[in-house]
Parts: sequence; C-alpha cells; structure tokens
Amino acid sequence: MNRCRQLLAVFAVCALGMLLSCNPGRHSGIVVGSKNFSEQSLLGEIVAQHLEARLHKPVTRRFYLAGSYICQQALLAGRIDTYVEYTGTALTAILHDPLESDPAAVFNRVESEYKKRFGLDVLPSLGFNNTFAIVVRGEDARRFHLETVSDAAPYALHWRAGFGYEFMERPDGYNGLARTYGLSFTEPPRIMDLGLLYRALLEKQVDLVAGNSTDGLLSARDLVMLEDNKHYFPPYEAVPIVRTDTFARYPEARAAFLELSGKIDDVEMRRMNYEVDGEHRDIAEVAREFLHAKGLD
Repeated sequence: MNRCRQLLAVFAVCALGMLLSCNPGRHSGIVVGSKNFSEQSLLGEIVAQHLEARLHKPVTRRFYLAGSYICQQALLAGRIDTYVEYTGTALTAILHDPLESDPAAVFNRVESEYKKRFGLDVLPSLGFNNTFAIVVRGEDARRFHLETVSDAAPYALHWRAGFGYEFMERPDGYNGLARTYGLSFTEPPRIMDLGLLYRALLEKQVDLVAGNSTDGLLSARDLVMLEDNKHYFPPYEAVPIVRTDTFARYPEARAAFLELSGKIDDVEMRRMNYEVDGEHRDIAEVAREFLHAKGLD
C-alpha cells in the first residue's frame, strides 16, 4: 500500500510539473479543464460548447488532467478557469473534511470553504449524483438474493475484489467501506485500471468492483449496483468550480453556468456515458446533441 501511495504521489507531481511547464502563460480566454475519464471530458465539452454559444468567444479545452489534485492546482495557478468536480470528492480529497451524508450540508460546506480557502466559486449542481457503485454480476445477485452491500458481505470471504488506484487510497474509499460493512475478501483487492473493472467482473477474474453510479455499462450489461444501505458514501453531486476572476473578466459567464444547473439527471448521464464508452461516439457530438435537446445551443 505504501508503494502504491508513493507511485501516486510521484505521478501527481510529474503531471503537475508537465501541466505548468507546458503552459507558461495565462490564456486570455476561458479555459475549461477536466479529469481523466470520459464522463469528465463529456461534461467539460458540454460546458465549453455552452460558454462558446453564450459568450460568442472560443473556449480552450484542457481535458484529461489526471485527478482532482491536478485540476485543483491548475485552477489555483490560473491554467484553467473551470472544471466539474463532485461534492463528496471536494469534501474528502481536497478539503480533507470528515464524511457527511446530507447533500445540502456537503454542498454548503464545499461552497463556503472553497470561497474562504481558495477564492473559488462552487456553482449549483448540474443535477446528478455520481456516487461510487459497488457492483456484482447479475447472476450472482440473483443467485444469492443480493440487493445491498450488507447482503454481499458474508459472500465476500470467498470472492475477489477489483478496485481502482484512487478508490484504494481515498479517505472515502476501500478502507472505510471495509470497516463499515465488515468486508473481507479471499485475497487482497486487485488494483486495476478503471477501464478494465467491468470487463474483469464479467469475465469472472474478480467478483466485486467499485465503479461509478453513472457508468454507461451498468445499464447495458448484466451488472447489479448494490445499495449502500449504511450510507457510507457521501453525495457526489456534479458541480462546476470556477475561478472568481473569470466572472470578473466575463460577467455573462455566470448566467451561462447557471443555465446548466439541474439539467442532467443520473439516467441521462448514464445514457450519455454509454454513447461515448459503449457506442464509441464522438464526445463533441454527444455534447452538442444534449445542448440542443435542452434548448441550450
């Protein structure tokens, strides 16, 4: 575990160094960033296209900037103006605050602390909650009558688990989940690339994984997301984080962001993710269709 943590720290430092060295000057226009998975780049593209339509100015895209730490540092350094974060991630990974289950309390805490500590604006949710999803094969859920994580705990002793690097290290990740539910597996969890988790599960290389509730494959494959019946995970509402000076330079940008509030629900986000990940559609095209359907183009 220590070796994994060291490698992650080295990667984060290298990625941040590359970001700063490759972009020595502040861009004159608006720069939209994203973390390094497809939902993030899709959300970044939705934000970028909408800002372009409302401000009538080109927007620079800097997507796939690794994880939350790199995006946060890019914001503070002025290398990007905005990206979409998740409230539970902001609470635990950036603010290092204790877990909290009430969505309004988490949003209010993140909003006030980001303004106070970083001078950043946290805007209202886009409308969906992308929580961690504890997932098993549909055949196992039916065979053992599994509906909740508590239901699965007795069987986990004979199962193998697969988790992403970040889930193993985060304060709202595996260690706390295992304590809350008394989870213990037949061998230490395999640390896997997020893009391989569901494939490994379906091919029976592992028996339980931690994905995300808006993953497109959840509705397209025989997979079951178990209910977090002990409410371990905090809410992860998708919220734009914006540099305050961006609104000083482009006052009309605030209204544009607010137009996106509440426009994407969980089912819609899952559908768009499947179009990108399952059907391999172009992200810009999926974003354009979404904005048109909502009358936001």
